[in-house]
Amino acid sequence: MPHYRTLGHIPRKRHTVFRQPSGELYAEQLMGSEGFSGPASLLYHTHPPTRVLATKTLRTVAPEEEPDTTLRMRHFHLGEIPEANSPALDRTPVLFNGDVVVSLVRPTQTDEHFYRNGQADEIVYISEGSGRLESEFGTLSYRSGDYVVIPRGILHRFIVSHEPCRMLTFETPSRVRFPNRYLTKEGQLMEHAPYCERDIRGPEKLETYNEAGEFRVVVKQRNVLTEVTLDHHPLDVVGWDGCYYPYALSIHDFEPITGSLHQPPPVHQTFAADGFVMCSFVPRLFDFHPDAVPAPYNHANVMSDEVLFYANDEFMSRKGIRYGSLTVHPAGIPHGPHPGRAEASIGKKRTDELAVMIDTFRPLHVARQATAFEDSDYGRSWVTE
Repeated sequence: MPHYRTLGHIPRKRHTVFRQPSGELYAEQLMGSEGFSGPASLLYHTHPPTRVLATKTLRTVAPEEEPDTTLRMRHFHLGEIPEANSPALDRTPVLFNGDVVVSLVRPTQTDEHFYRNGQADEIVYISEGSGRLESEFGTLSYRSGDYVVIPRGILHRFIVSHEPCRMLTFETPSRVRFPNRYLTKEGQLMEHAPYCERDIRGPEKLETYNEAGEFRVVVKQRNVLTEVTLDHHPLDVVGWDGCYYPYALSIHDFEPITGSLHQPPPVHQTFAADGFVMCSFVPRLFDFHPDAVPAPYNHANVMSDEVLFYANDEFMSRKGIRYGSLTVHPAGIPHGPHPGRAEASIGKKRTDELAVMIDTFRPLHVARQATAFEDSDYGRSWVTE
């Protein structure tokens, strides 16, 4: 979990009198997870966050499964997904199960409304573009290669720059966290972890708005989007402290672990969740044993579906992929390097690949919208030269 941070002005003790210049009390709000037992933060609002003028249902957003459920290896050219307006509301779902929804969006605009995912933590991988994340906790700059982690229930808005933008999003009902094996029993990242606390960027600047009016917040809960209208600007926090806040970690700050022989995927793990793990494949030196075969062996992870998003156009064990490709290798079918890739890897000194992987512990469904971007010949690419 992220460590303790604070921004703005807060009283010396929790749950004590803290007054505005006008003499009114600031509205204290506890935001946290797992009841009162998980990570939490205390925020101090100029206006109570409960001041709601109106609510209305917008639409349902549950992903729909494609009709063809044939078990096969899949390849999707997600780079062909067209641009859309909203970073939050115009995502194209690609894969899903009860533990994770994987989507991609290429937003061109900053939303006028704010957004709160009330049913899931989000990991947003910034494949392309830069900007700022606005939230009740302050502003957080993001850039290409960042994982932006937004815990469930945090009100936010992506401020999109004018450059092309591509975001791969992962929504999960469980809490996103760092792998236990990287942590001491007190929660500090250990020396063998591939990143450390210095690499984790929290909100940088707290901007407080004391404005009356009608401000829209779109809330996602039970796969329904609801518009909630507040009578004040929602970013009215004057201070906060705690361990529950959005943060960013760059894939370029992930320090690869290498060895004399091929290292298995767990050395690439970046985040953990209840139903899947997330890994980062980054530029690194290859295995240094004189007889090493750097390419991965054929393998059957019999309890996982493997999903790879190719964040550049190089991946040492694959052919026919390009930047923006996404492959799915389902449990039940062994997979491995494409023909000739194992032989070609012998003697190579390094790779410049960049990719994001998740292994899920329950089977994934392909969303209907993703089939328009599928490479239907991918399944035969191991037997066709």
